[in-house]
Amino acid sequence: MLLTTLLFAGLAAVIHVYIFVLESLRWDHPSTRKAFGVKTDAEAAATKAMAFNQGFYNLFLAIITVIGMALALAGNTTAGATLLFAGTGSMVAAGLVLLFSSPKLARAAMIQLAAPALAVIFGLFAFTG
Repeated sequence: MLLTTLLFAGLAAVIHVYIFVLESLRWDHPSTRKAFGVKTDAEAAATKAMAFNQGFYNLFLAIITVIGMALALAGNTTAGATLLFAGTGSMVAAGLVLLFSSPKLARAAMIQLAAPALAVIFGLFAFTG
């Protein structure tokens, strides 16, 4: 069960690093603008600082999750589980906020929250059983 938990947590971390790259490093690129529904150069410019900041939130969640994974693998189960659940749980919560606040972005929300949700579910069994 731990391996499955770590697999989904790792996938969640990779997805959130990718989101960081899009939001913080590639916000002005046409493919990124299209993915986020940003239609004009003016809209991209007006939202660039917000996207940059948001990207770092995603990066920090990925880092917390990876540190939790490393600690769990090293045998420090309490600290590892705590950080893993903090990272993936926050990813799930952010995905739910996106889903309910912008239903037109349901696909993006599901991409953001599916892997961490599975990590949380499997983690409950791995760390409590």
